[in-house]
Amino acid sequence: MSTPPARPRAALLLLAYLAFVSLGLPDGLLGVGWPSIRGEFDVPTEAVGWVLTAGTVGYLTSSVLAGFTLARIGVGALLAGSTLLASLALAGYSVSPVLAVLVGCALLVGLGSGAVDSGLNAYAAGTFGPRHMNWLHAFFGLGVAIGPLIMTGALSAGLTWRWGYGIVAAAQLVLAVAFVLTVRAWHRGVPAGTAAGAAVVPAGADGGPGPTVRDTLRLPAVWSGTLAFVLYVAIEVSAGLWAFLLLTEGRGLSAAVAGGCVSAYWGSLFVGRVVQGLVAERLGAGLVLRVSLAGMAVGAALVAVPGPAVLAVLGLVVIGFAAAPVFPLLTLTTAERVGAAHADRAIGLQIGAAGTGAALVPAGLGVLIGNTSVQVLGSALLVLALALIALYEWDARRSSGRPTGQPVPAQPGGEGQPTSGPVRPVVDGR
Repeated sequence: MSTPPARPRAALLLLAYLAFVSLGLPDGLLGVGWPSIRGEFDVPTEAVGWVLTAGTVGYLTSSVLAGFTLARIGVGALLAGSTLLASLALAGYSVSPVLAVLVGCALLVGLGSGAVDSGLNAYAAGTFGPRHMNWLHAFFGLGVAIGPLIMTGALSAGLTWRWGYGIVAAAQLVLAVAFVLTVRAWHRGVPAGTAAGAAVVPAGADGGPGPTVRDTLRLPAVWSGTLAFVLYVAIEVSAGLWAFLLLTEGRGLSAAVAGGCVSAYWGSLFVGRVVQGLVAERLGAGLVLRVSLAGMAVGAALVAVPGPAVLAVLGLVVIGFAAAPVFPLLTLTTAERVGAAHADRAIGLQIGAAGTGAALVPAGLGVLIGNTSVQVLGSALLVLALALIALYEWDARRSSGRPTGQPVPAQPGGEGQPTSGPVRPVVDGR
């Protein structure tokens, strides 16, 4: 019988929340800053794909390697070093002379952010308990919401986009110093007997060897679930990335007002993640997911309809609030779709696919926008939302027809379930 997690130290808990806020800040900067960056470097709209791809490659690489690193240097040193790396890379953004240098800095930001995300999740899973795990990811959304305000404030004050990244780099540096000063405290906080990042081989029902990797990869539910994460993150990231361009060039809002509206989008995601746990516990994950997916489609339709800017802003806020519980609830119900013995591997595939979707689909939309018009954003979001609804319903019907005893339902509240932040960018998550 596992013992409940000890109450975390207040200082470490505060640092963890601030770290997740800092993970979201760079994501919120790019959407507002990109039109200025694009103009200064004289590159097409779709060139943002290079930035997104570099950040995702770094993020996925460091997320995978973080487990091995934790076992060698400990979570405190990993957090300190990774946050320092992210700070230096963001400072590199602010002095980049050409796009190629900025893309290289994006790779470094991804490396730092992925390690912080993975390290904090590993620590929190055994120390903070499920409530704080949920709220940590909500604070990522808060960071993404603050990012556009920082960049909008810099641009409105007559400064360049470089100041936005410089401000966030300074904040990251302060956080890195705080992690350096608390390295030993993080080490003492790790529960005895836990090894973050250690591989776990699922056991079979009879206690013998569990299913092989090939067995997991043969399950259609694994791949349909993975595709669902690609579609979801594609909607979340694309809406946040291209909303500023839509509201300024497509709907005629000023840069200051549009930046505030983008923050409102990310803020609605934050608010939704704070409250969604209580709603899901009362109504059930299945019902909440269906309502949320439908809400995302309604929001996308509002963005797609030609009309005043307020209609698009309302649609973005609806998308954000409706999307809030989708990522954690899809993760939570993975075992119901694929079976408990396959859940860990399936979740790993889903998180990796989410990072890929957060880079490739928004970049592809950038190409589409560059060759048509930014007005196409709403229609693209609607198509993605309807595809996600169809995929979820197909998977739900197929899952309900499985023989009894195949999957093991997840426990209410998500205790013991892996969680992830938004990606990076994404994600995070995203």
